[in-house]
Amino acid sequence: MIVIRVYKQVVEHVNKSIGYLLGLLLMVMTVLIAWQVFARFVMGSPLTFSEEVARFFMIWLAFLGAAYAFKKGSLISIDILNEVLKGTWLRILNLLIYVICIGFALVLIIYGIDMMLRVEPQIAPSTRLSMMWPYLAVPIGGVVILLNAISLILKEFIEEDEG
Repeated sequence: MIVIRVYKQVVEHVNKSIGYLLGLLLMVMTVLIAWQVFARFVMGSPLTFSEEVARFFMIWLAFLGAAYAFKKGSLISIDILNEVLKGTWLRILNLLIYVICIGFALVLIIYGIDMMLRVEPQIAPSTRLSMMWPYLAVPIGGVVILLNAISLILKEFIEEDEG
């Protein structure tokens, strides 16, 4: 039980950190885009890197944000079965959903790493960064979804059995 408690605390800390990172990424992206608009239309000379950095940040926001929203239960869903099913059947449905999410997370991790390694030699035109960095968001998002799905299974089945 101590291992489960420590695991859940680690996952909560990871999600809290991701929440702060998402806020920071969104703030920097907003400032970059606002500065890009100002530089382009007021000063007459657009920035060369801001659009590319904003695009990279948007990729990270999408993957980390989806993982964060999954843990919070904020993703869009069809919940007609949740309203119809009760008791054991609802728990089985939730387990099925979490197992499918774990499978999806494993696909993101495995193919995300493969894709990231394939594009590593490519260089972004403006920032001169390896394209590995934006593609790294795919497996990292998969890892966070995996951690959150396991945490939700533990919450649903272990804690409820204890109570």
